[in-house]
Amino acid sequence: MRNVQLIMELGNRIVAGGQITMEDAQSLADINEEDLPFLLAMADAIRQKYVGKDVDLCSIVNGRSGMCSEDCAFCAQSAHHHTQVNVYPLMTEEELLSAAKQAEDGGALRFAIVTSGRGMGDEGEFTKILRALKRIKQETKLHVCCSLGLLSFENAKALKAAGVSRYHHNIETSESHYSSICNTHTYKDRVQTIKVVKEAGLEVCSGGILGMGESMSQRLEMAFALKAMNVDSVPLNILHRMKGTPLENLQPITPLEVLKSFALFRFILPDRGLRTAGGREENLRDLQALSLRSGINGMMIGGYLTTHGRDYSTDLRMIYDLELSPLSAKQAIHAVL
Repeated sequence: MRNVQLIMELGNRIVAGGQITMEDAQSLADINEEDLPFLLAMADAIRQKYVGKDVDLCSIVNGRSGMCSEDCAFCAQSAHHHTQVNVYPLMTEEELLSAAKQAEDGGALRFAIVTSGRGMGDEGEFTKILRALKRIKQETKLHVCCSLGLLSFENAKALKAAGVSRYHHNIETSESHYSSICNTHTYKDRVQTIKVVKEAGLEVCSGGILGMGESMSQRLEMAFALKAMNVDSVPLNILHRMKGTPLENLQPITPLEVLKSFALFRFILPDRGLRTAGGREENLRDLQALSLRSGINGMMIGGYLTTHGRDYSTDLRMIYDLELSPLSAKQAIHAVL
């Protein structure tokens, strides 16, 4: 009963416009499984208060795959690991445009070009991406995003001029856990790119991956770091263990632990966009719908960088069944009806 009172007290504080501390968040994280439904329900109430019933839908294309110089332990695209990931150079302008149109037809509101690697490096390839972005902006109604790794201020400004509204760059995990998953660049390198992107006038999409051996306290640390950086959107992936990566044999976290983590992020980031991304199908399984009643208000649809997702219509049906409203193009309605 005491846990329920704590959930209600802290939840009502946030609904009234207040905030919680790290100590408060840790107290919520310590509640038992019996009281978890109350935590999820309060996170849903906070979601309804601050972001309403709209579900923000995004889709991506893996524009350049594999042979990445970085050693991120979770990633199948790293050249340091022995995986079976497809390796290919930058897609053509027409291929990128086609992927964007497919995403729009499927119901996405946002579309991002994602490339493997530490950063773009090749200015010729960056120019090709700028051309593709301009065409996507001209020929679709999509909000255009990018995820091209570490970025300079000049390139960030060029992306904005090409019509990009939001740049995606995850911090991946907490600063205290970062060296356990990557050694070829630092947590501070990632934070610096986020600062550069904000200075260039772009919105920031930044989150991480749950289930990489971090503690719940380290997840809270990541959430408060994202709050301090004032990011606009927070994608929450759940580790999809890939054969050949250092994390392939890691014990997965349970669906209920995933949902608890989602709820805690909503308590900490009440008015930010929180979206489920890679790993939700494998880790949440039949509980995927509950994420949208546990604080989440966005989804990546149509597939991920190196793994498949569900078909568009299945995810859209789930949203409608929950009596929520997908933020997407008109074609999304036709995909379901």
